Amino acid sequence: MTGREKAQGRRVRVGVVGAGVLGFHHIRLLKKIEGAELVGFYDHNTARAAQVAKELETVAHPSLEALLDNVEAVTVVVPTPAHVEIALPVLERGLHALVEKPLADTLPGAEQLVHTARERKVCLQVGHVERFNRAVRAATPYLDEPRFLQTERLAPFQPRGTDVAVILDLMIHDLDLVLELVRSEVGEVRATGVPILTPHVDIANARVEFANGAVAVITASRVSRERTRKLRIFQPTGYFSLDLAQGKGDFYRLKDGWQGFGATRIEEIVEHVKLDAPEAEPLKLELESFLRAVRGDGNVVVTGAAGLQALALAYRVADAINASPLAAARP
Repeated sequence: MTGREKAQGRRVRVGVVGAGVLGFHHIRLLKKIEGAELVGFYDHNTARAAQVAKELETVAHPSLEALLDNVEAVTVVVPTPAHVEIALPVLERGLHALVEKPLADTLPGAEQLVHTARERKVCLQVGHVERFNRAVRAATPYLDEPRFLQTERLAPFQPRGTDVAVILDLMIHDLDLVLELVRSEVGEVRATGVPILTPHVDIANARVEFANGAVAVITASRVSRERTRKLRIFQPTGYFSLDLAQGKGDFYRLKDGWQGFGATRIEEIVEHVKLDAPEAEPLKLELESFLRAVRGDGNVVVTGAAGLQALALAYRVADAINASPLAAARP
């Protein structure tokens, strides 16, 4: 067996920092993933830590240092304002880290994480889990120079995540997706948004124009009655309608030679492709990809640089909101 084959087969000693709603699922999945050896987790809330340790039958470490002493990689699942405080010492130790989105709550903090990971030559992955969405995976083989994109991410209000604006809480998922799909330099950014139930912006709409001519219109709300996650993509060869919540989608593409059909109805020149991809829990796929990168068996899917790029765009959206006439009219 070669050294590479041994690396591919070995289990990664991994831990989780943070045992809240999402951290619980990190722990749950890492217990089951074949390539992981879950060492345990750390959460500063001792009552919550004891509860999760009992429920998931794993070890709650008494301190962050105690956990880090026993792992080679961690997932950081703490509130966004604490990302740098937790992830920086992880990376400085030479440990690999998957940091939940957004990478940080400030650009300097995110830049510091990216720089440290590069300097220490460790993997830094950002938890933009929508990259692993079933509908996105199904659409990928058909994507060809998207030109116009529309996203809607609407959710009922809940206190979790309201320590930051909806741009960093929800919209950043779609900002990352749009950047990955278009792959062009960002040009002009226009946006509006308002706070409703928190001191931060709770509903926002942004228009992002790219150097290659593509345009994205992105809407996010955390004060909606129903939960919606939709992505529509228009490209020269057709149109995608993706339901990210259901993991399903459709692709309508022009049939070859359609100009000569003499058609009188659009249905005569358009082929409907029902998009499908293997069913899998996106978070599980994300964690598996991180472990492969740690073993040297694959590339980091969402790099620290990509997370930084999404965060930079999020702050451009926030700046555009603050400069909008709607913001100026607020008391």
